[in-house]
Amino acid sequence: MSQATQPPVLPPPEPLVKRPRLISSGGVLGSEWRVGRGYSIGEVRAVGLTVDEARLLGIRVDTNRDTVWDVNVQRLRDWLSKIIKGEALPPEPALPKAIKIKRKRGRVFRALTPAGRRMRGLMSVKLRETHVHKWKKKARERAEKRRHETVRAKGGH
Repeated sequence: MSQATQPPVLPPPEPLVKRPRLISSGGVLGSEWRVGRGYSIGEVRAVGLTVDEARLLGIRVDTNRDTVWDVNVQRLRDWLSKIIKGEALPPEPALPKAIKIKRKRGRVFRALTPAGRRMRGLMSVKLRETHVHKWKKKARERAEKRRHETVRAKGGH
């Protein structure tokens, strides 16, 4: 009996991005392209995938990038065609990373004690003992162009 050999696992190609022309180097580049963080959403959609599908296939997606380079779209198409034809296998999908939740900080920091409320500037009268009120007040004073951030003390500069 002959065993069918399984095709090799082929990781997706590295995304390429243009290297910026720096004034400090006189606008001269060593090479125009460098390896980027991930493919842009436009490049992934041009191939016909969603962001979630691309990530399941092991394709890195950089949501901050807006540019769509034909070089990257072509490289992704070639790789996907090999996967679809069965010449290669995509890498195994990775499990999402475990998120470590930080424990709550102390009572004073969360303004749960009088000292903590005083430290955060929340010791005012009536129902105005919340930081939300304080932030709204600051935003209103900024809009009115009042000098609320730099209150000068007696004898200060």
